[in-house]
Amino acid sequence: MSLKLGPGAPYPLGATFDGTGVNFALFSAHATRVDLCLFDDSDTETDRITLPEYADEIWHGYVHGLAPGQRYGYRVHGPYVPRYGHRFNRNKLLLDPYAKAYAGQLKWDDSLFGYQIGAKRGDLVKSRTDSSPFMPKCVVTGSTERPLANRLNRPWHETVIYEAHVKGMTALHPDIPEPVRGTFGALSHPSVIEHLVKLGVTAIELLPVHAMVNDRHLVEHGLSNYWGYNSIGFFAPAERYVSPGADIDEFRTTVDQLHDAGIEVLLDVVYNHTAEGNEFGPTLSFRGIDNASYYVLAENKRHYHDTTGCGNTMNLGHPRVLQLVMDSLRYWVEQCGVDGFRFDLAPALSREGGDFDPSSSFLDAIGQDPVLSRTKLIAEPWDLGMDGYQLGAFSPGWAEWNDQWRDGLRAYWKGDMGRLPELGRRISGSAEIFDRRGRKPWASINFIAAHDGFTLNDVVSYSEKHNEANLEDNQDGHSHNCSYNWGVEGPIDDSAILDQRDRVRRALAASLLLCHGTPMWQMGDEIGRTQLGNNNAFCQDNEISWMDWQNISERDQAFLEFVRGLSSLRQQLPLLRSSKFLHGEPVAPRIKNVSWFKPDGEEQQAEHWEDPVAKCIGASFAGGGNILLLLFNADSHPIDFIFPYFGKRHLHWKLLCDTANALIRPEASRSRRARPSFPVAGCSCSKGPSDDGALRPYAPLGHGDRGGRRALPAMGPGARRGVAAHRPGQHHSDGEGGRRLVRGAHRCRARRRRLSVRLDGRDASPRPRGPRASFRRPRAEPAGGPEILCMAVPGLDGAPLAGGRHLRASHRHVLARRDLRRHCPRPRPSRGHGHHRDRAAPGGAVRRQSRLGL
Repeated sequence: MSLKLGPGAPYPLGATFDGTGVNFALFSAHATRVDLCLFDDSDTETDRITLPEYADEIWHGYVHGLAPGQRYGYRVHGPYVPRYGHRFNRNKLLLDPYAKAYAGQLKWDDSLFGYQIGAKRGDLVKSRTDSSPFMPKCVVTGSTERPLANRLNRPWHETVIYEAHVKGMTALHPDIPEPVRGTFGALSHPSVIEHLVKLGVTAIELLPVHAMVNDRHLVEHGLSNYWGYNSIGFFAPAERYVSPGADIDEFRTTVDQLHDAGIEVLLDVVYNHTAEGNEFGPTLSFRGIDNASYYVLAENKRHYHDTTGCGNTMNLGHPRVLQLVMDSLRYWVEQCGVDGFRFDLAPALSREGGDFDPSSSFLDAIGQDPVLSRTKLIAEPWDLGMDGYQLGAFSPGWAEWNDQWRDGLRAYWKGDMGRLPELGRRISGSAEIFDRRGRKPWASINFIAAHDGFTLNDVVSYSEKHNEANLEDNQDGHSHNCSYNWGVEGPIDDSAILDQRDRVRRALAASLLLCHGTPMWQMGDEIGRTQLGNNNAFCQDNEISWMDWQNISERDQAFLEFVRGLSSLRQQLPLLRSSKFLHGEPVAPRIKNVSWFKPDGEEQQAEHWEDPVAKCIGASFAGGGNILLLLFNADSHPIDFIFPYFGKRHLHWKLLCDTANALIRPEASRSRRARPSFPVAGCSCSKGPSDDGALRPYAPLGHGDRGGRRALPAMGPGARRGVAAHRPGQHHSDGEGGRRLVRGAHRCRARRRRLSVRLDGRDASPRPRGPRASFRRPRAEPAGGPEILCMAVPGLDGAPLAGGRHLRASHRHVLARRDLRRHCPRPRPSRGHGHHRDRAAPGGAVRRQSRLGL
């Protein structure tokens, strides 16, 4: 084949077709020569061309007559001196780091390694065998310019993420044609999109889709790298996800169709390491092109500085390596329509001199980039290096996976002692972690489960990991899972245990969607997907990891409907999607934007947060004319919860969610003289399942001035310490249930009378007449077991909530709205129109208040 060779240009890097030929450009600072190898469709080498030019550490040349579809690879010459960090070997065919497509699969063979396998001196002995027959080939692509549809640019605080695997989500879907299952095209099938939309998902986060390699030891054991955290190229899509005969346009079409449905696309990207591993790994690309530039080397340059646990760490401190990553990110955004990224082991990308640096070259480059800085950026804020745990340390504009939310909520709902402070911090956005430098609650990515751990179903079904299928003697995977099986390990037919598991997972789901921060679902959790106790299914490309769409039990179908209802509630209630942190600031006279309450209706004080046996608490969020009340009970015993007062206001509550009874927005409230019962099941690991508990919420009817009490800030104890007010006739008792408040007999007699109350807030029995009438404050009485009740009050504008339907409290959360217009008198101005003295302000300072009071 006669080819005309020209000098070409050093930019752009990679293989670029301009209509008449292809320009090739490859960075290597230490190479002495670069050969371009061309192959036909049968992978037979047809030409070998030495790139003629070397400028700015870039080898380049232009070949006339080549067209898209041409297969190629590189052989890079230079010293093979591992002790100095150089591992050049011209016998190894190398992949272009900028290649946008590959042809063929990697076939494991000893010739893929740059050193002689079995040599006494190990990797110090250079291999002389050719690796070309076992390597995939790079493919020249055509122009990538294309008009992109308008981006969604959905605000962070309105985002709900769904973590999914391309194949795992679609491999068993009955509505998708079999040839398409497991591909990018399957993700855009109408049935898949409909499922996501009904679930309230606004962004799908895909596990790695870059070109990847199956580890040799996995292949030899009949396994594969299913998750895909083993990248070898950052521009080309993984061939396993591309339909036969398709190309990157299949991915672009899928993105456009998801956008049309209002769903953004986020990619989980792995730039921290490559599939080449440590010094005993294969030579596939970066190692043979310029090992000393692409990787962080140890003091002894024969070895690698590994902060990833995967054998090597990419050297983003080098400008050309950083350029590679930035060019890759921009390609997926500008040419493929991606809306954001989740960065695996992000601290490994942000180390300068071995230490994590929040102003590293990588983070600074992202922050100043006019394209990337406007995308959604998510960090996995830990790696395996020194001081690798960096939750909350990333720059403004970044969100971070919050594993403290996951562990804290799991531990609370399985009944661990002393978890109330953790609960308070997590449901209010983890302010003690993220409230700095103008960051917002959405910076906390809250999740119950993710790909690397138990599924939600397994969290309530297994106390121990069961990773035997990974063929590592159950030694892999994390052992600290904060899970509990509620009596029997794994699958069980006992209805009592299954009921308890359902209550706990409904409580966890409600916690996820009713708390501040950005919620993230794991694929299949909404339909009870199980991995049979495997918490490290990275190598299980089979039914263990796939989503089973057909065998959904009645329990799991009911849970799916419950989750859909929770998502609808979140969309309708702005107070659950707060765009700022709440610290107990006043929003109306004697009403704060967040308040915390004990079961007796008193405001939570610092010493109450420290009670190790307390497992029940109420939280209220107020603003925009609304009040939401959430009641949490993880105790196995019934706890009588008295609704708190909000100043002198007479509030009418509406029940929105009851996790114990799996109720979301009941169509109508019940009217009867007997008190309505709403189970608030406790979830105490030591006590075991309890079935006789129910929370009975009442609309508050009592009057009384409790405005002098202060609400604790959202982060829980420590931020503002106070002393609980002592009232006559009260004392504390240290009994089996811990230190609890006990009322004197004379107060019990004074409060003996109880009113029957309807759920719409009106009395079911006549009110006593006379100005001195005393009303009993309504109670919410839970029978033992875990539960969240969520209740809401309609706003001052009188707008109905959820179409005016009354909602019921659920398992652990209760939301209620109340009409304050008729019952909240306008505060009297004390110094000019529209002003009054705020008792919460130091010295009675005068503050401007809203005319409506909220």
